[in-house]
Amino acid sequence: MIDSTAEKLLLIKLKEGSFQAFEKLYTMYSGKLYNFIMRLSSGNQYMAEEVVQTTFIRIWEVRGKVDPDASFISFLCTIAKNLLMNMYQRQTVEYVYNEYLMKSAADRDSQTEDTIDLRFLNDYIDSLAEELPAQRKKIFILSKRQNYTNKEIAEMMGISESTVATQLSLAVKFMREQMMKHYDKVIALLFAFFVNEM
Repeated sequence: MIDSTAEKLLLIKLKEGSFQAFEKLYTMYSGKLYNFIMRLSSGNQYMAEEVVQTTFIRIWEVRGKVDPDASFISFLCTIAKNLLMNMYQRQTVEYVYNEYLMKSAADRDSQTEDTIDLRFLNDYIDSLAEELPAQRKKIFILSKRQNYTNKEIAEMMGISESTVATQLSLAVKFMREQMMKHYDKVIALLFAFFVNEM
């Protein structure tokens, strides 16, 4: 049972900008939030980990709006559910986009522009990683390119899991913001796909 008085004190400190309070709250609630998302996502561990990370970075970003007198776990769950819904929507777009690329590859004998586009996007992600601070870049590569867990990365780098989660979430947030600059291109390809299928 989490002491409500201690929680309220941590929330007040978080609201004032205490990263130490943030890490304590992460330790207290990340496991509960992970289990909650695992139930909502039918046991999807990748989604659960991504949502937990992104939820807590969102908490840090809006820490000034946190209400110490309100239920923190309800606040966390509301953010997490919205993020999970966004992930499902994004996966649907990615699925249709991948289907488009597969169809294009089957229809053409030579290397397609879409394959070039896909390689370009991978190269673009790599170039974005180079813009990250050194520690954040290393965490991103270990997690997203080499598939290490947060716990393994924390042990390798001698830092806390919450620090790994925070840095990884910041890296992913940066990537997503930059990738949105190419969103119009993805939508154009999807539109062409649906027109050709009609």
